[in-house]
Amino acid sequence: MTAPEAESLRVQPTPRRRPEWRGQAPVVAVVAVGGALGAVARYALALALPTATGGFPWATFWTNVIGCAVIGAFLVLITEGLSAHRLIRPFFGTGVLGGFTTFSTYAVDIQKLADHGRPAVALAYLAATLCAALTAVWCAAAVTRRVLTRRQR
Repeated sequence: MTAPEAESLRVQPTPRRRPEWRGQAPVVAVVAVGGALGAVARYALALALPTATGGFPWATFWTNVIGCAVIGAFLVLITEGLSAHRLIRPFFGTGVLGGFTTFSTYAVDIQKLADHGRPAVALAYLAATLCAALTAVWCAAAVTRRVLTRRQR
């Protein structure tokens, strides 16, 4: 065996690196805090708008529509308008709004409506939430963009 062949077979030491999780710890922390705040706000809205068995789940509907409108405005603000701290987006976008909006409850609500013999209401809820949420994102983003454009003039 030649010296270069022997050298290539030698185990190279792995360079010591800082564990990646340490760099992500602040992000995880702000997402957790934001998620807790968003979940509390969602729960408060659910208490304010209780849903009767088989009734239209207005609390979940408005939670998702409001959350989508806020994220539409927020993303325009932080990508086109303001320079924000690196933790603002994970705190507010992922944490607060992720904890506030509840598309999993939306799916459960649809199933509950269907199980309680209300398939028409379930389909109306499915379509209305989807249309309203998408419209809310688009409108909020468009209005925010227009306001930013006027302020820059």
